[in-house]
Amino acid sequence: MKIAIVGAGAIGAFLGAKLALSGEDVYLIARGPHLRAMQADGVRVRSPEGDFEAHPTATDDYESIGPVDFLFLTVKAHSLTGIAPNLAPLLGPDTAVVSAQNGIPWWYFMGHGGPFDGESIESVDPGGVIAGAIDQSRIIGCVIYPSTAIVEPGVIEHIEGNRFSLGELDGSSSDRCKRLAGAFIAAGLRAPIRGHIRHDMWIKLLGNVVFNPMSALTGATLVEMVTHPETSATVRAVMTEADEVAQGLGVRLPFTVEQRMEGARKVGAHKTSMLQDLEAGRPMELESVVGVVIELGEKLGLPMPLTRTLYSCARLLEQVRGN
Repeated sequence: MKIAIVGAGAIGAFLGAKLALSGEDVYLIARGPHLRAMQADGVRVRSPEGDFEAHPTATDDYESIGPVDFLFLTVKAHSLTGIAPNLAPLLGPDTAVVSAQNGIPWWYFMGHGGPFDGESIESVDPGGVIAGAIDQSRIIGCVIYPSTAIVEPGVIEHIEGNRFSLGELDGSSSDRCKRLAGAFIAAGLRAPIRGHIRHDMWIKLLGNVVFNPMSALTGATLVEMVTHPETSATVRAVMTEADEVAQGLGVRLPFTVEQRMEGARKVGAHKTSMLQDLEAGRPMELESVVGVVIELGEKLGLPMPLTRTLYSCARLLEQVRGN
């Protein structure tokens, strides 16, 4: 299959390297020193499962690739509005677009059913730019679980995890999902096809909505946030607010807030992606991870005072730091 990965940073380059090594025709779209390193030396991966390297095509020229079978979007959510209008050369009649951003995606209410069916989400798709560039019929949802990092241009550290959950918006087990899952499995990855991909997003988001901004504000790791007496109470309260939003949208999570906090404690001294972005001088994914939950809460008439407080402080931090 012909596969393009737009935003081939840590997770995109890792995924592309795995798929290329298993024989897929992979194109990585990146920029800067990371792109130049991949063009010169391929993608080098350091992994507890064994180090390897692969040589997919790396480029910043969309036109040179042409239409693909699967187009992965692994860019940060806040970058997608700027990139979406450039995707047309990659889209053939049957191209599937695999949305793999953290948080709640622009397409969440497409085919959702219920009172908000078809509504746009301004915090993640201002003006409907992304929805205008990518037809609903193309979209496959994806929740990413591996932890990866760029240790130097072209070199990826795979810390843990190999699961990429996939799901059609309507919950069906489509032929295209089965083809894609088969390619993932052949590459040594796990790719369960989920009947309720939006539920999987909330499972990950319940932690991210509080741990990401709190870690950026404090510099704390997961275990520090859930064991400190005062912040653990805030973590619990924000998770409860987010869980109320999820329930209002028909999502019943398979664990309690206390169980989710215990899971974070067991992970230990882990820095969140938002803290890593802040330390590296990169923009933080505030809107898709926190702002969007507040917007959804507003639709449901939920006040969410503590989530709003965390969000406003993180927004101020971003402004002060010039990100």
